[in-house]
Amino acid sequence: MALAVPGSAALSSAARAADADAAVNGGFESGLSPWTCTAGTTVTSPVRSGSSALQATPQGSDNAQCAQTVTVRPNSQYMLAGWVRGSYVYLGASGTGTTDVSTWTQSAPDWQKLSTTFTTGANTTKVTIYTHGWYGTGAYYADDVSLIGPGGGTTTQPPTVPTGLRTGTVTATSVALSWTPVTGATGYAVYRDGAKVASTSGTSTTIGGLNPSTAYAFQVTATNDAGESARSATVTATTPARSDGGGNTQLPALALVGYLHASFANGSGYTRVADVPDSWDVIDLAFGEPTSVTSGDIRFNRCPVSECPNVESDADFKAAIKAKQAAGKKVLISIGGQNGQVQLTTTAARDAFVSSVSKIIDQYGLDGLDIDFEGHSLSLNTGDTDFKNPTTPVIVNLISALKTLKAKYGTKFVLTMAPETFFVQNGYQFYGSGKWGGQDPRCGAYLPVIHALRDDLTLLHVQDYNSGPIMGLDNQYHSMGGADFHIAMTDMLLTGFPVAGDAGNVFPPLRPDQVAIGMPASVNAGNGYVAPAEVTKTLDCLTKKTNCGSYPTHGTWPALRGLMTWSVNWDRFAGWEFQRTFDSYFG
Repeated sequence: MALAVPGSAALSSAARAADADAAVNGGFESGLSPWTCTAGTTVTSPVRSGSSALQATPQGSDNAQCAQTVTVRPNSQYMLAGWVRGSYVYLGASGTGTTDVSTWTQSAPDWQKLSTTFTTGANTTKVTIYTHGWYGTGAYYADDVSLIGPGGGTTTQPPTVPTGLRTGTVTATSVALSWTPVTGATGYAVYRDGAKVASTSGTSTTIGGLNPSTAYAFQVTATNDAGESARSATVTATTPARSDGGGNTQLPALALVGYLHASFANGSGYTRVADVPDSWDVIDLAFGEPTSVTSGDIRFNRCPVSECPNVESDADFKAAIKAKQAAGKKVLISIGGQNGQVQLTTTAARDAFVSSVSKIIDQYGLDGLDIDFEGHSLSLNTGDTDFKNPTTPVIVNLISALKTLKAKYGTKFVLTMAPETFFVQNGYQFYGSGKWGGQDPRCGAYLPVIHALRDDLTLLHVQDYNSGPIMGLDNQYHSMGGADFHIAMTDMLLTGFPVAGDAGNVFPPLRPDQVAIGMPASVNAGNGYVAPAEVTKTLDCLTKKTNCGSYPTHGTWPALRGLMTWSVNWDRFAGWEFQRTFDSYFG
């Protein structure tokens, strides 16, 4: 492959004479500190110099990135360099304030030097440098990483007060804000009615979790290592009354969502619709699958008697669905799953999708549709970099199909989505193949679909399981297995985030009533199971801002819709632990 590296001009010899190395422990002689690594360790062999080097091994959806944030000077040129070994090894810098850069090698059987240069922006005082490998390509090594340029210097005074604070788009539950950059500021804090509600490194943000028909007052401060400025002049905004948005779906304020194995049994056994306890408010029938990956023709085949001896008849199945609906429950067809790859590459596939899904909904009298596209169903074409205006056919056609179904069935149509973290929160760092190519084109690929349908979306319940480490809004990696991961991932949905680190391209927050947290029901159901105590911590933090642990949330969301799990069957297999946790918490 050919790689164009921006800013590749060398620093002048005069500049080099006065410059310093801003990278700390670039030779990994002092362990990993202050590097933050998702899957790294230090080794004594192979090394390029000294006695240690970095070894990191990508696994699953984790590219084994190691990164550190360094202090730099605004409007200054820097050279980033490092020595690497392995296949598909990257070296780069983000947050430069101008054009972020990266360079890479396809194959380095011995130590190979990578280098690139960049110029910082007018207000840039912090830059993140990183190295990483690629998915499934084996271990890589790095050593002697340096960032040569003017030292960051010492900040002795807090920045001046921000000016130009103004409102942008105002919805029933959110207000977009922006302001003029402040020289020497490394971040900004936003205050709502006198209370700090958000921190950001950019000059814009969206404050979510607001109430409809309510007046709010906002101020902003600038921060750096020396402290915080005084607060800016106040701007006010009044949120409008909320329309139905996601539809008059009549979901309870607190909902428990579960997938029901309707077309297969696996080790958990088959559960009849009539045997699903009343605690479950939304039942997703898993799964409808396509006749081929690109056909768009979805079929729902119920579990055969040979696999599910206790399967009910079609008549009893339909009667049980009606009984659930009479009790106020919603029953949906879920499309996709782990094995059901769906790629709507053509308008013909789009139309077949609409027609076949409508047939399933009508045949069983269902309340709506759940989109559980996984694997390679969604990816972004090279050059498709704006989530607000996607151009990739599989994205554009899916959006069109879902809007058509919503229009056909009206406001009571329930539309939910269950993407994996790789397709949503991972978009904070990476989006598609990136500006320079080389990234996994599936990164963040659900974001344009969610954004285009946010006014029609009833629930988004991201699968906080079977996931690699994901960077949160605190710029730290978070891993499955505790409340911290669920808190960080959900906070991103409710706060919004700059896509691929671009402060000018922010994915706006969703309403809290549109968000449920996806968790596995038991250790058998999937990687990332957490005990009931961790579920309680998660809910306490997000809805009450108590019991939060180390992650700094950006708000409190008592209107959070609830929990989703894979699956009803696995919860039954485990003695209904997940259901009992939900019931005991919400009463």
